[in-house]
Amino acid sequence: MVCAYVAAVGGERLRFYSVGVVLEGVLSKERCENIKMSGIRFSESVEIVRFHSSDRNTDRVEDVVSAEQPLEIRVRGQSVAITMRTPGHDRELAAGFAISEGLIKEPSQLLEVDHCRRGEAEHPENIVNLYLDAATPWDLEKLSRHVFASSSCGICGKASLEAIRSLWPPVRSDFRIGAAQVLSLPRQLWRAQAEFQRTGGLHAAALFDLDGRIVCVREDVGRHNAVDKVIGWSFLNGDFPLESRLLLVSGRASFEIMQKALAGRVSFVAAVSAPSSLAVEFAKENGQTLVGFLRPDGFNVYSAPERIQASSSFS
Repeated sequence: MVCAYVAAVGGERLRFYSVGVVLEGVLSKERCENIKMSGIRFSESVEIVRFHSSDRNTDRVEDVVSAEQPLEIRVRGQSVAITMRTPGHDRELAAGFAISEGLIKEPSQLLEVDHCRRGEAEHPENIVNLYLDAATPWDLEKLSRHVFASSSCGICGKASLEAIRSLWPPVRSDFRIGAAQVLSLPRQLWRAQAEFQRTGGLHAAALFDLDGRIVCVREDVGRHNAVDKVIGWSFLNGDFPLESRLLLVSGRASFEIMQKALAGRVSFVAAVSAPSSLAVEFAKENGQTLVGFLRPDGFNVYSAPERIQASSSFS
């Protein structure tokens, strides 16, 4: 069940989605400018100069921008990657990263995932440690080949596409979902994108059940991070693997989005924007349904259309 934290500020209602208890409250404007969860800022206030084309005047005003900070991911205390992310849900991001990199595949392999302790680093809030089961093998050199990830491209420098393809078998699922339900997904995602509506600067990923209801939503400056966060959430909350879930992303569908979905065993991926040619090829190879240009009046299906059932309301 998806619940929300609702904050009203000067008539503006802000919604924060998480799995848990519904809380409602009113925040002062000062607290709203730096919304915090466990001391983490999702956005920051900045002073800007706004130009007006109508009268050619300018104003100095306060604006809200999405927070962006580096996150170092360590495995057994050794640094393997740095990604630029929106602070918050870091444990989920690290767990999702480990899954999508083929480091872990079962919950029993991950003993603990948490921020670096105070005194162990200058900025422990920007470091997450993954502690693996002793029987879980891992290759530090292989993971360290792509130490840096930018906000826009995700983890870079893959050794080869063939190596990625060999990590996971194709998905096998025979569920069907109505076209009308597919059409309802973007509107639900939009309503859940609280930080995007405040800043206009975040990507989002959402998991839905087979009835078309939101299960988890995460936002991040990196589209790949948002996907890692929802996969990590499912892994840490006992909702894994994701054969019976739908994944929707707020932007385009790239090869890496499809690869991460396959690692999470997601067989249905939809994107508000376009897919890339390699994403289409990857989806066909692995039995994934890939939907693109998902809009209120229709969508394109690039692979495995048999999972979508046309209805009278759609035809």
